[in-house]
Amino acid sequence: MRESLTEVIVGAAVVVAAAGFLGYTAQATGYVQSSGDMVLTASFRSIEGVSVGTDVRLAGVKIGSVTGMDLNPETYRADTVLTLVSDIPIPDDSSAVVASEGLLGGNYIELVPGGSFDNFESGAEIVDTQGAVSLLQLLLTYVGGGTSTE
Repeated sequence: MRESLTEVIVGAAVVVAAAGFLGYTAQATGYVQSSGDMVLTASFRSIEGVSVGTDVRLAGVKIGSVTGMDLNPETYRADTVLTLVSDIPIPDDSSAVVASEGLLGGNYIELVPGGSFDNFESGAEIVDTQGAVSLLQLLLTYVGGGTSTE
């Protein structure tokens, strides 16, 4: 009887720990958003290397994540949904740039603040975007002497 009680307590502790890890993972990757978050949309020409859960950074500090991506069949652009913490005001003339952590690092979305006195409201669209730059395309341009075949 005493051994079965111990097994039940240990099993319950394992289930609680697993649920805690699952909750932390969902929040850290951006799959769960709190009610106070601000949601912005942006349309990119190319979001190569970006996926759902990718960081959104401002001055190198993570302030949110990518929570949705879809191809717009009319414009052939990648429409993204960015979920940011709401306590940081973002000027409404800011731009979103797909940046790289280095030669072998991953990509992330960097917000470059503008100079406007008005800020984005939740649901607004970032109009000024810059897509990912292909490393292969840059290398081919460098090897080709800077000439383009397009």
